[in-house]
Amino acid sequence: MRLNADDLTPLTRHRTVRATLPFPERPHVTESHELSRTLLPRHITMITIGGVIGAGLFVGSSAAIAAAGPAALLSYILAGTIVFIVMRMLGEMAITHPGVRTFTEFSRAGLGDAAGFIAGWLYWYFWIVVVPIEAIAGAQILQQWINLPMWQIGLALMAVMTAVNLLSARSYGEFDFWLSSIKVAAIIAFILVAAAFALGLTSPHGATFANLTDHGGFAPKGWVPVVATVTTVFFSLVGAEITTVAAAESKEPEKAVVRMATTITWRILLFYVVSLGLIVCVVAW
Repeated sequence: MRLNADDLTPLTRHRTVRATLPFPERPHVTESHELSRTLLPRHITMITIGGVIGAGLFVGSSAAIAAAGPAALLSYILAGTIVFIVMRMLGEMAITHPGVRTFTEFSRAGLGDAAGFIAGWLYWYFWIVVVPIEAIAGAQILQQWINLPMWQIGLALMAVMTAVNLLSARSYGEFDFWLSSIKVAAIIAFILVAAAFALGLTSPHGATFANLTDHGGFAPKGWVPVVATVTTVFFSLVGAEITTVAAAESKEPEKAVVRMATTITWRILLFYVVSLGLIVCVVAW
């Protein structure tokens, strides 16, 4: 059956004409303009973990606990589940669209140009805000050992972070790998020490799990703050999507995204949930 132009709706005619228009040829890209793709899987893993686990766990978790009490643990589990689902979606889209390299382009491909535009600018705005926040949080911690004004320590941290980001992809990956390894080792050490205290092995008064319910109950401020705190937790968990950005510098970006999207998210959730659970056990909220 052959359709005439008069048989089509205006929208269908528009799509039909648009589909028959020739696409402009893409300019020839020489080898020198390609990404070097020098990052290894271990680099991508640590870049992602180091990008997510930071001030959000060491400093930001206090805001969630103050707002929801020990039940903030559920806020982290709920937010983490949503992040896990989104990362699985990114992994599946990486297979479906092997030519796409960043998560903003996944939004553009799946939801349209407007979604990609909004996602890209919101992401830029997030990091413009969060980098100074990370510097301030780091300065607050370091000021306990360094007798300098907080603004000077924060400025020095910003200078170091800027210098590291100006390195080549391989150098940046190696630098971030070792710094993130130190961070992960510190968190594991914290989990072991806090677990020993919570279990009563090092506590003079025995196990401390009663802190979960002793001071007003598990959810002392009700369940609405538990849900509201999820937005605060999202701020802490943003950074997992950096997998798709870093994977573009790897030799097999599609495989890197698919492999890392699930495994890294589980590791991040384990660090956050276990650490926060031990915090509210050891210290009364």
